[in-house]
Amino acid sequence: MTTLNLQVNGQSVEAEIEPTTLLVELLRGPLRLTGTHQGCDTAQCGACTVLLDGAPVKSCSVLALQVQGRAVTTVEGLAPPGGTHPLQEAFMACHGLQCGFCTPGMLMAACGLLAREPNPSDAQVAAALEGNLCRCTGYVNIVAAVQQAATAMAGSRA
Repeated sequence: MTTLNLQVNGQSVEAEIEPTTLLVELLRGPLRLTGTHQGCDTAQCGACTVLLDGAPVKSCSVLALQVQGRAVTTVEGLAPPGGTHPLQEAFMACHGLQCGFCTPGMLMAACGLLAREPNPSDAQVAAALEGNLCRCTGYVNIVAAVQQAATAMAGSRA
């Protein structure tokens, strides 16, 4: 067992882990943050996407040991307790979700995009989300939701 220290959703966390523990296993297991979905286990679907130091990563392809001393944000940390993030509001308003399985990963990938590109083109949104698979929506509403959130977030920065 190894002691791991990191920040998760703005909180200091210490956990005892095996060296082979994946980040998704740490989040969903001992930390009980089940919003990060475990889908394909091969880094193909994107359901497990989280932000690592602000950048989207697929947590099924990251060893927990690799995040020692770093900051992880999951979908549970996207908005303040009891609140919603503009991306969450836009996904609801634009019907950017159906079954919801891919939604946490889509939200986190989109959040990473908007942090580095506050006014993305549709092509930039599509490129940022290309590693996140959705079997239900056809992506049109997801792109619209990201664009709506970008507009809302730009208004809050003005």
